[in-house]
Amino acid sequence: MSCALCRGLPHVDPKTLPVLTLTGPVTHDRVAGLADEVRGLLEARGGGVVVCDVGGVGPPGLAVVELVARLQLAARRAGGHVRLRAPDPALRALLHLVGLPVEMEGDAEEGEPALGVEVEVESGEAAV
Repeated sequence: MSCALCRGLPHVDPKTLPVLTLTGPVTHDRVAGLADEVRGLLEARGGGVVVCDVGGVGPPGLAVVELVARLQLAARRAGGHVRLRAPDPALRALLHLVGLPVEMEGDAEEGEPALGVEVEVESGEAAV
């Protein structure tokens, strides 16, 4: 049996975004390690986006808000940003309340209407 030397993983699309799955409970000790992990993922890719699956962090509180803020800061320092996957509605509300701008999966791009939403038009105008 012979085997040719393969470089990289041929079945992995290089455009696939890295996903960091976060689970609870969130402690102060874990925050620094996760920020380092986000920074490492982005530095290896030369920037871009890291998707953070926050569906398993448990009930949102200030510790989770601090975690998201530190991950976003680490990502920006590495030339990228964080996108949240499966955030609890309460976490969305907390992030909005503290004014932390974080991209969420499934949200419309800035300046674009969400899919399936019609823009209101004046009578006599064609729908967009």
